[in-house]
Amino acid sequence: MQSPAPTESPSDATTDAVLRLTAHEAAARLGLPAGRLSVPELARALRDQGASDVVITGDPHDWLDTLNAQGWLTRPRSGPTDHALRFSAALAQGWVAADAAVLARLPERASSLDLPVLSVDETPARWTAPLSHVPALGVYAIVDSAERVRACAEAGAGLIQLRIKARRDDPALVPELRAALDAARGAGRAALVVNDHWRLALSLNAPALHLGQEDWLALRHTERTTIATAQARGLQLGMSSHSLWELCRARGAGADLIACGPVWPTLTKDMPWHAQGLDNLAWWVRMAGRPVIAIGGILDPDQLEQCATTGAATVCVVRGLGEDPRATLPRWQRAWEAGHAAPRRPAPAWPHPTLSPECA
Repeated sequence: MQSPAPTESPSDATTDAVLRLTAHEAAARLGLPAGRLSVPELARALRDQGASDVVITGDPHDWLDTLNAQGWLTRPRSGPTDHALRFSAALAQGWVAADAAVLARLPERASSLDLPVLSVDETPARWTAPLSHVPALGVYAIVDSAERVRACAEAGAGLIQLRIKARRDDPALVPELRAALDAARGAGRAALVVNDHWRLALSLNAPALHLGQEDWLALRHTERTTIATAQARGLQLGMSSHSLWELCRARGAGADLIACGPVWPTLTKDMPWHAQGLDNLAWWVRMAGRPVIAIGGILDPDQLEQCATTGAATVCVVRGLGEDPRATLPRWQRAWEAGHAAPRRPAPAWPHPTLSPECA
């Protein structure tokens, strides 16, 4: 995509539906004295008057109250001075307001040092520095049983996710989770990532946990604190992301690994997101400041090899494991090694939108 910096001087960065303004301007628009309402309250009042998306700008925080995301967007350092124009240009190029708010704050040659973080509530998220070195983790096998965990571990997988579709934290899952942990630790010393069932994962001292963004948002503050405490003791937290604001939220949540997907269209889940493609995946790798997981639509080893050339730390294989992962994984691992050794695919200056405004 082109830079969101416009080549012409656009009109005001607001429309009747999308507003981007300062707290002083928001109060004046509502006919209120400055300071009467908090910034989130100002945004809610403007939404109540009919605005679909509201961004209230400040330094160093912008408050988002949009169709897709709500929270404080905190930038680590000053960005472009023409951010209002960039916001308008991003909207014109098909970005939803939450993503346009992120793009408006990124300089021309942005890096992970420039990526803002997004909070989940009215307390700003803490910005943390990107990692100086991102490890390569190899093939990421995703399976649905302890038996398949064992097969993957015996085949040499270093990272395995157990994804069981069941009522969250159902106690009946404990024997299966315990068997999967034993299989991962014993067969090949693989790291087992428990998907979704976070309470059980913590109670069983699982080394890693993966949560979707909706799962993270549904947690209470005390529950997020419990997970953060476990992270301080060594738990690795993986989190999904499909858009710029979700990438910023994952960073604000303190995720240790951040999934970028779907790289290609996928039938595994019904979702509104456009495919990221290798271009967005490479951009995620440059900007995330954390290991990036490539996931979605990866059905043959050639696709995995292409993902590895972007610098992704790990690439997910789900259906491609087939009936017997012991037989299939070696081919996937060879593809990883070839891609990891190949010249790095350059990241584009800017990503492309992954959500149509009509799907917001």
